Amino acid sequence: MKNQHIPVLLSEVMATLKPNVGEAYLDLTAGYGGHAKSILDVTLNYKDSILVDRDKFAADYISQKFNDKITIMNTDFYDAVLQLIECGKTFDMILADFGVSSPQLDNEERGFSYKNDGPLDMRMDKRQDLTASEIVNHWSERDLVNIFIDYGEEKPGRAKMLAREIVTHRPIKTTKELADIILSKSRYSNTHPASKIFQAIRIAVNDELGEIEKTLPLLPKLLNKNGRLAIITFHSLEDRLVKNYFKEATSHGEESALRIVNKKPLIAEPNELVINPRARSAKLRVAARN
Repeated sequence: MKNQHIPVLLSEVMATLKPNVGEAYLDLTAGYGGHAKSILDVTLNYKDSILVDRDKFAADYISQKFNDKITIMNTDFYDAVLQLIECGKTFDMILADFGVSSPQLDNEERGFSYKNDGPLDMRMDKRQDLTASEIVNHWSERDLVNIFIDYGEEKPGRAKMLAREIVTHRPIKTTKELADIILSKSRYSNTHPASKIFQAIRIAVNDELGEIEKTLPLLPKLLNKNGRLAIITFHSLEDRLVKNYFKEATSHGEESALRIVNKKPLIAEPNELVINPRARSAKLRVAARN
């Protein structure tokens, strides 16, 4: 692989999930197998563990990484959860890392990054029809404004101005063209001016928040008693969904589906940020099955 993905918050994941020999593990966003390898090196239970990723490149990579000795599901995590519940599967540990992987960001052909020049794609699953190009070039100005505000957390005035600029400059063919349009109407700051817009489009392309919202309430059904659930988020929209779900799922006293393991989300230590700056926005929340 051209760019190796570094698993974020790995030591924190290991410390809170506390894997033991023989335990069953479900990774809903296995990516390139960084977290999975560390956990499976402890549990040694490949037979009862499952790795999920909607990205075929990632699914093929982890299949080779683990020499086909573990079940790989190449589908989105909501569909995977539905299938596993129907089959009656349960696990001692579940991990979901909602971040975009480094190979996705760094491969210009995937069209995720404003730093590279590539096609307006942004699909995590290349089998789906909706692409970033469809959104950028064919969605209405009002729809663009809505996703820039809702998914990019842009201020309404700036969202309207950028949506108007994008519509005016259609057709837009590449990520660089889009980034340059945004840059031309922006002041430089600590973050790239296009970052929020690219985030908004990516979330819309992959229905990322919808997938999370539908999946979270189903996860206790896949956990054994005292099973642990760890979720890593990378921006406030994701974290808010997880935080609110954990609050609701732990608010019914003895009848609560879950109990909180770490009261405050765990974040990366300074030594991790040195080798993996992308971990700076990561938050880890962990709960356990009652």
